[in-house]
Amino acid sequence: MASLKFARRPLLLLSVLVMTLVGCREASSPEPKRKADERFGQRIVNADQEPQNWLTTGRDYQETRHSPLDLINTTNVKRLGMSWFHDLDTNRGQEATPIVVDGVIYTSSAWSKVQAFDGITGKLLWQFDSKVPGSIGAKACCDVVNRGVAYWDGKVYIGALDGRLIAIDAKTGRQVWSKQTVDTSKNYTITGAPRIVKGRVIIGNGGADLGVRGYVSAYDAETGNLDWRFYMVPSPNGQKDNAVSDEVLAKLAKPTWGGAPQGGGGGTAWDSFAYDPELNLLYVGTGNAGYGPRAYGDPQSKAPLDRLFVGSVLALRPETGEYVWHYQETPGDQWDYTSTQHMILANLVLDGKPRKVLMHAPKNGFFYVIDRGTGKPISAKQYSKVTWATGIDLASGRPIFNPDTDYSATRKPWVGFPSTGGAHNWPPMSFDAKRNLVYIPVTENEMSFALDPNFKPKPKGWNLGLDLFGDTTIPDDPKSVSAMRASGKSFLLAWDPIAQKEAWRVYHPSGWSGGVLSTAGDLVFQGDVAGTFIAYESKTGKKLWSFETQSAVMAAPVTWSKDGVQYVTAIVGVGASAVFGGGPLLVDEQGRPRFVNRSRVITFALDKSVKLPAAVPAPLPQLQTVPQFAAAATIAMGRQRYHRTCAYCHGAEAISGGVIPDLRYSRSIGDPDTWKAILVDGILSDNGMVGFKENFTLGELEAIRAYLIDRSAAATRRYGGNTTGSKSKDS
Repeated sequence: MASLKFARRPLLLLSVLVMTLVGCREASSPEPKRKADERFGQRIVNADQEPQNWLTTGRDYQETRHSPLDLINTTNVKRLGMSWFHDLDTNRGQEATPIVVDGVIYTSSAWSKVQAFDGITGKLLWQFDSKVPGSIGAKACCDVVNRGVAYWDGKVYIGALDGRLIAIDAKTGRQVWSKQTVDTSKNYTITGAPRIVKGRVIIGNGGADLGVRGYVSAYDAETGNLDWRFYMVPSPNGQKDNAVSDEVLAKLAKPTWGGAPQGGGGGTAWDSFAYDPELNLLYVGTGNAGYGPRAYGDPQSKAPLDRLFVGSVLALRPETGEYVWHYQETPGDQWDYTSTQHMILANLVLDGKPRKVLMHAPKNGFFYVIDRGTGKPISAKQYSKVTWATGIDLASGRPIFNPDTDYSATRKPWVGFPSTGGAHNWPPMSFDAKRNLVYIPVTENEMSFALDPNFKPKPKGWNLGLDLFGDTTIPDDPKSVSAMRASGKSFLLAWDPIAQKEAWRVYHPSGWSGGVLSTAGDLVFQGDVAGTFIAYESKTGKKLWSFETQSAVMAAPVTWSKDGVQYVTAIVGVGASAVFGGGPLLVDEQGRPRFVNRSRVITFALDKSVKLPAAVPAPLPQLQTVPQFAAAATIAMGRQRYHRTCAYCHGAEAISGGVIPDLRYSRSIGDPDTWKAILVDGILSDNGMVGFKENFTLGELEAIRAYLIDRSAAATRRYGGNTTGSKSKDS
């Protein structure tokens, strides 16, 4: 391992560089006036003074997601009922946290659409459609989701899936400006919510798993001009970027790579940010390396290297992007553990002394308490089952690795915890400072990490370098990840960050649990992939109230008030990534959806009684009876090619989770001409199903079709012929 630990402020040369270059600020753009911006920013700083609002995605700059409102509390929460609902016009994954400004709800939905609602009546005031091309869906690792918008001085901002940052007039819903933030020739996407600090819109991007290089950018909220950009890993071509990150990448990051990063390098800042107004520090979480396995992403390294700044938390100056410190939680990150999960800033009394800390529960399973002024870890303990490391050495800040985890070195599969889904993924946690408890949505899944022996980068789809689905010559291998995924656990965990121990946990009957809201009413609200929205007592975890939403509530809810009435608002709608972990609750035993997935915005208040319409049973498709045209070896090749690119949307072993079509039921597998029109000519690109002629030869695409015919035939044998099959109890 490289000897680099955590680092404080770098050489003065970097400060000089910032003063002379100021990142990549556009030379023709004078410093804008920010008086109105500063006023709204001060409102976020003083968020507790207006608890009726939810002004930014985490409610405050510290991202606590905890509300001071207590009109709804443990004594009356049983009276909570639905005040109104609104059906969204897209039924893909919904992951947005709404924001509420003076009684108006602003939120986003799949395909980067933005809505404004009258919070009291639920009336749709306007909807803005970013008009993301359907073909962009193939660049998204985990469905066409969006996690929310930002509000600033009369404008609403969204990062669109295709990489645009868009400003919208908050009153009219009309576009004010739009800037393309990524190279559209590469597999970049944006799914995270923007943050706005000192009049600058902070936005990152995703795509490490598909082969891109991560960075975070700051745009002027008024004009849309680029203020600065900070890249997270060295340039693959060795050239400078003329960005604020040039010096620190050369000094700190480049020596931690064996050579130029392959596959872009990853380190994408795809979700989490936080800001400390007192220290004037912007905190950025970065993702995994891409290509992930060291054997492919950093093949010139002779030993495991850190590959900065993947799997890290960085502190930057929001005005300039100047580097202040970093702490790397998962050196090298070839397990997709990432550090992009929700961060919370807090003031804790530790060993009798007040400390300004950053609390983090990334996918790697350790809960970190970090000094947010220096980046030095104060404590770190397992909050979930962990087998990749035995602990964190606080003196160096480094994990104590289990040597078997380095599958790039051993060239042998390693089976352990957590999976790439993580112990805690994107659904946000919350912090109740009165109780000193952090409420974390946790999953525990075992996974096999193994090099893909046939890995070659593909232009479209994932480029992990991992063989996720077992021996390609043995269909339905029980040791494959697709068999393991059903064994996972999901629970809401109350964690004491001072004692670094569990206070309580509540299990969910599903593979995923949703984002969290806590309140001064001693309540914790959370949904799950099974479609239940629940209120727990914050001290004990006792379930006090629940509501069946008919689809998953994976996004974090919010609470707000107006005219003396407190409301709770949540976004409903299951996505492809959620059903991958919890599909059995949403589909029948044949892999068919039980109900039509309805995506909604729902709002609750005391003594309301609006009812949802009855859930609509989904049409039951028929399995296809198609003569097999291929030999066993071709079918086995088709299985490998399918799992290399298709399984991330259409499901492992060709069993869909119910959101994306299950190809065992597709008529196209029996019609080679239609199959070619879809997979080669891309006739369904506008619907999100692009062609894959760049990835596979015609023979390989036919092998995939043969594999799907084989899977349809296997299901037909199991379920009794070409019929609609026996209905589940719920259908």
